[in-house]
Amino acid sequence: MKRLLIANRGEIARRIIRTAHAMGIATVAVHSDVDAAALHVAEATQAVALGGDTAAQSYLRIEALIAAARASGADALHPGYGFLSESPDFAQAVIDAGLIWVGPPPAAIRALGNKSGVKRLAMELGVPCLPGYAGADQSDARFASEAARIGVPLMVKAAAGGGGRGMRLVQHADELAAALASARSEAASAFGDGELLLERALRSPRHVEVQVFADAHGHCIHLGERDCSVQRRHQKLIEESPSPAVDAALRQRLGESAIRLAQAAGYVGAGTVEFLLEGALRQAQADREPQFFLMEMNTRLQVEHPVTEAVTGFDLVEWQLRVARGEPLPATQREVVASGHAIEVRLCAEDEAFAPHTGVIRRFVAPDGVRFDHALHEGMSVTPHYDSMLGKLIAHAPTRDQAIARLAGALERLVVLGLPTNRGLLIECLRDPRFRRGEAGIAFLADHGEAIRAALRERETRDPALVVAALWVAMAGPRHRLALAPPFERPMRLRLRGRVIEARLCEQPADRLRVTADGAAAEEVRVLAGHARLAQGGVDHTLHIAAVDTDEWHLQIDGTDRFVADESWRPASNGSAAQHAIELRAPFNGRVVALHAAAQQDVSAGATLIVIESMKLEHAIAAPRSGRLASVAVEIGQQVATQQLLMSFEAAA
Repeated sequence: MKRLLIANRGEIARRIIRTAHAMGIATVAVHSDVDAAALHVAEATQAVALGGDTAAQSYLRIEALIAAARASGADALHPGYGFLSESPDFAQAVIDAGLIWVGPPPAAIRALGNKSGVKRLAMELGVPCLPGYAGADQSDARFASEAARIGVPLMVKAAAGGGGRGMRLVQHADELAAALASARSEAASAFGDGELLLERALRSPRHVEVQVFADAHGHCIHLGERDCSVQRRHQKLIEESPSPAVDAALRQRLGESAIRLAQAAGYVGAGTVEFLLEGALRQAQADREPQFFLMEMNTRLQVEHPVTEAVTGFDLVEWQLRVARGEPLPATQREVVASGHAIEVRLCAEDEAFAPHTGVIRRFVAPDGVRFDHALHEGMSVTPHYDSMLGKLIAHAPTRDQAIARLAGALERLVVLGLPTNRGLLIECLRDPRFRRGEAGIAFLADHGEAIRAALRERETRDPALVVAALWVAMAGPRHRLALAPPFERPMRLRLRGRVIEARLCEQPADRLRVTADGAAAEEVRVLAGHARLAQGGVDHTLHIAAVDTDEWHLQIDGTDRFVADESWRPASNGSAAQHAIELRAPFNGRVVALHAAAQQDVSAGATLIVIESMKLEHAIAAPRSGRLASVAVEIGQQVATQQLLMSFEAAA
């Protein structure tokens, strides 16, 4: 293996490049047109353009990737994760082209990568599985019949792929038809395969997965488990190892089941066997162990592999490359010893309500003290064409509490300005008492998400005087001085999270501001350190600023994000609320994939009117009010931009 092509982008491409170069292997990056200036392109030994903007036009084109490998002289190909990493057809095409495929054999991918197939194999091997249906008859009538047999709640799942796409929870029988249609559409778009299965849903499980590794010499071991229970939309947000709910005996049972499954399919390389765990150890009866059930197997490297690397000290990408070269595993099962605790969080371009956002990164400062796998840089555009994940932060410490504290502190020091991220939500999750006690299951955010979001909103809207001063610093610019400040008050009107703040600000000598906000008593705020810090009441506050639009700024004060608009020049009331009440606008960029209402149709508040696909997921847009639709301004297949008009309501009589 002399030259490795990485058929991926972003942080995982950079991760693979780093290890390959350390092993003396040259690398070839590929890129779409929108990724031409990406960091993985600059860091590889050479790069090949694939053309296009979307994944379908670039990273999913098998013939273009094979051609890039041949043109660059690559003799091996690493698929990363996502895209074509679990495609047996791609693996076979790579092998047929005479290249080394860094991954499991195509036959093993076919046997284990399809959820229906892996469940059939698991049941033959005695690996526990939940009741369900994974048959060839994919008609809605058959699914309805099987759903009645299984009972609710149940999960509708895409048979192919992973990453939470094509999954829908059905709580009541009348939800099944819509869940089937939505899951089938999302699966076909993400994986090119709309095959579905049904599975009994557990009410309060944990997601626990086992990292397995096998070589071509008959050796197969596991590297312990990861707990990935904190999720949104069936996609992981926080991952850790070891799991707070797994002891040594359960770890052995999980590991043995995972190895048995991998070996039965002739597996080679890195893989992850995912289980649902019912019942935490502390809740289990003395005569009843926690039960686990196979969920699926991912026949690739996982996004969360760094937590396993942290606790074992192994480089899993290096292992992949060595196994692909025909070498035996670098360690035996006895030599796998976990040390300390590792936690990873996924930084995503989405707000606390999980709505995706696009934009330009105006300011970026990476924190020290943790591992940060990313591909971010100032001036980078975040587009709707790919996944919303921006990077992963990983903390490793002797204890779980220390790892949590280290990771939360790093998130507070992280600066990503220009678009909303889930940074604040991740901090609140890590500091939530239930998470800190190790009690967070898959339902954690569904059950407690609103309380966590409320705490985040409270944090963002406190200290209005400090926010007013920060906005003044943003508008004044770093060269503004207060030595000759005018002795009169300036009226200001700000909008923060939909709330209007009426304020008055008076510039004073010695870099001081006197601020009155929301009718409270005047407070003095000092501007320090070249406008990078503010002081209020004897407390210093760190400040980062980026302009988002003409009159809108992204402020980060002491690690808390605030998007603030200056509305001082606008009339106090211009009827905009009434206008918004009769218009439904796109909350983000994307493609319209379904319309559930037409002009002149009466709709109820909360009913799904339109479905928009953005960042590889489908998002249902609900009616903000009950009423009659006056017009529908979009059609299926149309690309829409943020704040583009989608539908309008007739004005109330």
